[in-house]
Amino acid sequence: MKVALAQINTTVGDLRGNCAKILEFYRRAAEAGATLVVTPEMAITGYPPRDLLAKRRFVADNLRALEELAGQIGETALLAGYVELNPLRPGKEYFNAAALIRDGKIVAKRFKALLPTYDVFDEDRYFQPAESNEPVPLDGRRIGLTICEDIWTQDYLPTRLYQRNPVEDLLRGEGGAQIIFNISASPYHLGKENIRLHMLQAEAKKYRVPLVYCNLVGGNDELIFDGNSMVFDASGNLLAQAAIFREDLLVVDLDAPRSTLHAPLAPIAALHDALVLGLRDYTVKCGFKSVVLGLSGGIDSAVTACLAVAALGSENVMGVSMPSQFSSKGSIDDARELAKNLGIRWEVIPIQDVFHVYRAACKEVFKGLPEDTTEENIQARIRGTILMALSNKFGHMLLTTGNKSELAVGYCTLYGDMAGGLAVIADVPKTMIYQLARYINHAPGVINRQRPVIPEASLTKPPSAELRPNQTDQDTLPPYETLDVILRKYVEESKSAAEIVTETKLDEKLVREIVRKIDLNEYKRKQAPPCLRVTTKAFGIGRRVPIAQRYVER
Repeated sequence: MKVALAQINTTVGDLRGNCAKILEFYRRAAEAGATLVVTPEMAITGYPPRDLLAKRRFVADNLRALEELAGQIGETALLAGYVELNPLRPGKEYFNAAALIRDGKIVAKRFKALLPTYDVFDEDRYFQPAESNEPVPLDGRRIGLTICEDIWTQDYLPTRLYQRNPVEDLLRGEGGAQIIFNISASPYHLGKENIRLHMLQAEAKKYRVPLVYCNLVGGNDELIFDGNSMVFDASGNLLAQAAIFREDLLVVDLDAPRSTLHAPLAPIAALHDALVLGLRDYTVKCGFKSVVLGLSGGIDSAVTACLAVAALGSENVMGVSMPSQFSSKGSIDDARELAKNLGIRWEVIPIQDVFHVYRAACKEVFKGLPEDTTEENIQARIRGTILMALSNKFGHMLLTTGNKSELAVGYCTLYGDMAGGLAVIADVPKTMIYQLARYINHAPGVINRQRPVIPEASLTKPPSAELRPNQTDQDTLPPYETLDVILRKYVEESKSAAEIVTETKLDEKLVREIVRKIDLNEYKRKQAPPCLRVTTKAFGIGRRVPIAQRYVER
């Protein structure tokens, strides 16, 4: 059996476009002699469709698209993900479904049994779990059809969530499946590709059955899907692997496989490529062609600008420096050098005069009060207003440049540096920003250049918002190396303050102060732009903490 994995980049809701892409890959696979072409989970609708499923017309249109797609399928079979109606009540309205199509007909339908409802997933909100699943005959073989979570074994989930094991159900008895297929939309986070590889390998080896896994690739809102589709033999050996972070058509003859493998990416390289893919797809799928961002001369805006150029090209990126009386000459020079190295449009719009007008307007009402963060925030909001004006005037999408460490403790200004359409690095801790910068500067082929693109001063000078004389981040925050340890353990690992103190030996007062800041600044994060998720727990759809709450850990 020759199987083709159509690792495609779908767009949520673009039924016509998604079906056109399925057909394009299908025809290429058929020409290569494939017996069966496999597409990712919900390839017709895009994943995740979320509350588009509340539009009954949307589900009806997806079913019509499936029928039209089936009419164009010939002898080479196609496995396509879609949304099916559930006719039974009580129960949810829909199934997360897979259709096996051949010779113009849908020959089998199978539904997802395990519905993830944790972290970024909310499938129990929409779908009814399948009660049974039987193998499907295809060219003299019995194939088992599973959908994403159905194949995730208990050892690889945070806790034991399910009583059922769909793979074991398919393999049971003399008529059990001889090959397991899994169509998936498994989002990326740091290290996920290795977890997934080991899980699938162990699954094939445990059940002594070949395993074909086709994953989605591309960015949809905050989620980034890395592709990395794989085929394993019955001993758990990896036979073939599709590309990571790009579309690919992988054709494998299960009876006479030839190795098609890719060297694994280093974690920082994978992070870079994930952010580039997420930024590009969010921009393009939202209808934008270009972006604008503020260039402060600091490391965060420098990395964001480099990611934007890698995603969209230098001709589609505009950088803006907005110096005040507190901006150092070095910061302006660093921004200018970065813009020159990247070949992007660079504009300088000073804010000092505008800031004086604001202060004069508030002079009487602020009379007798010392200057504080109020005046600092006014500067940030002036910059945000200017950037939004450029976004409106030229049709650019505004990128914010704040990192996860700052967002965690509220070291950012609502309607100022938080204004924008996409928070590119808001799930990347500050310490990792420096790693990204060094990777961009030194990894071959990241950005075409004759010399490092990010100025050395941006990497070595103390980070500063430059909103008052001689300000540095460490006036308010602990060193980022310390802050990021606390942040990772509290947000990503759900450790208590007491546990963090025990594990890290850090000062208890400092730990509790940082934890409290994280809790108090939830209201800011609720008003932040969508952020690209690259860690196990981003400040976004996978973290749902109340704003008005008074729990304080004892």
